[in-house]
Amino acid sequence: MTRVSRAVPPAQPHPALAGTASDALKIIVVGGFGVGKTTMVRSVSEIRPLHTEEVTSRAGRSLDDTGRARAKGCTTVAFDFGRITIDERSLYLFGAPSQERFGFLWDRLFEGTLGAVVLVDTRSLPDAWYALDRLEHHGTPFIVAVNDFGGPLHSDEQIREALTLGPDVPLVEFDARDHSSSKFVLIALVEHLHALASHTKDG
Repeated sequence: MTRVSRAVPPAQPHPALAGTASDALKIIVVGGFGVGKTTMVRSVSEIRPLHTEEVTSRAGRSLDDTGRARAKGCTTVAFDFGRITIDERSLYLFGAPSQERFGFLWDRLFEGTLGAVVLVDTRSLPDAWYALDRLEHHGTPFIVAVNDFGGPLHSDEQIREALTLGPDVPLVEFDARDHSSSKFVLIALVEHLHALASHTKDG
């Protein structure tokens, strides 16, 4: 490969940072269509996540190459948002829409972003190329997380070759539906960003 309506009590306001947090990081979650970005943000967020999913229209299906995700009935049209505290840092998570027709939102989402998680599905690895290209263009550090859809097994070497990943890019496997598994991915990203910062300082 080459590259029912009911009365709902108002939500209580949340502080900008969790009570135990002393710092905040803005993280984006990107990847191909139907790869699990919204699912990951929902599963890991410690606040009620914000999502902007809409029913996929016939016109939208004609524009987007949904591929193996044709049964997916909704799509993110702006972004998903959630928050989790890790090691006294609040991570603000923004799930970006995958389709290139929403690419104009990416520049805004990238503002202030310190790192990214690229979700991939081994059934369609090339779907990640657009996200990887944009991250490299913006110079945003990232890790790659393989979501478990029960697809074909690939070795780490095969995935790295298909996505042309350097040996310095962390590659992890996880299940986007599972809170602990998704949290593990975010910890891996924070550790990667810390290592990069330390290397820059030492250099």
